[in-house]
Amino acid sequence: MTSSVDSFYVIAEDLFKIYKVADLEVVALRGLDLAVRRGEIIAVVGPSGSGKTTLLNTLSGMERPSAGRVSVGDRDLLSITSRDLERYRRLEVGFVWQAVGRNLAPYLTAQENVELPMIVSGVDPWDRAKRAEELLNAVGLGHKTRSLPRHLSGGEQQRVAIAVAMSNDPPLLLADEPTGELDNRTAMEVFRLFASLTRTTGVTTIIVTHYPGIAEFVDRVVAIRDGKVSTETIKAMTFKPQGPGEEVPKDEYVVMDKTGRLQIPQEYIEKLGLGDRVRVSVEGTQVVISPSEPGPPK
Repeated sequence: MTSSVDSFYVIAEDLFKIYKVADLEVVALRGLDLAVRRGEIIAVVGPSGSGKTTLLNTLSGMERPSAGRVSVGDRDLLSITSRDLERYRRLEVGFVWQAVGRNLAPYLTAQENVELPMIVSGVDPWDRAKRAEELLNAVGLGHKTRSLPRHLSGGEQQRVAIAVAMSNDPPLLLADEPTGELDNRTAMEVFRLFASLTRTTGVTTIIVTHYPGIAEFVDRVVAIRDGKVSTETIKAMTFKPQGPGEEVPKDEYVVMDKTGRLQIPQEYIEKLGLGDRVRVSVEGTQVVISPSEPGPPK
């Protein structure tokens, strides 16, 4: 992959989102930085209230950011007009919700659900029928085209939901806890489908999840804490002289923003007994962080 800025499809810099509730202000995103390459699949993880869903809602155009910079392709989501934002949501981003019932119209068949976004976009009837058939085959449900959602299992409903999200061939695919209501085996099947579609179509995919084994299916795992990216786990690759790449254990990095701020993992803070002030020193090629007052580690 190239490391040039042009290779990034999603860029967020110093992103803030503030909600006003009565006389209170709740800061959901606190200067978040994130860059996602075209055709990359990443997972966003973190505790409840860390800002994961807010990030996804911002990237989908359902919520406007309060400050900072966020762009998807050539669209600036901070200054985009309402008319362009509506077009962006309809044609350039697909969304899969956690609740399977929220993704599909219960009175429409699988094929009709997949065709619905294309009807709204004015796609020719023959073209949308062909596209729906191709997508349902791609998600392994070509034999369920006439089935209503109530006749499908939870995993099948989410597969149809992914086809619906991809119906207008969007360059960005977002999913908010898409396996939250599924058993472990079915969840793995859904994540494999996301990975496969990302590879075959080139769509950029961002998945918010609590699934513990998500690293197996994505290029990167981005952890958010207190509205900021705290760590990234990246898939490392080794290459054989006469063969394809071979996956090796993933490397985890603490993310530092442009002002030098970083989040030390909580387990390190507790182990070393770090307080609100620490000492920072340079020893050779290493930056050393230590308690301001020496004491026994916890």
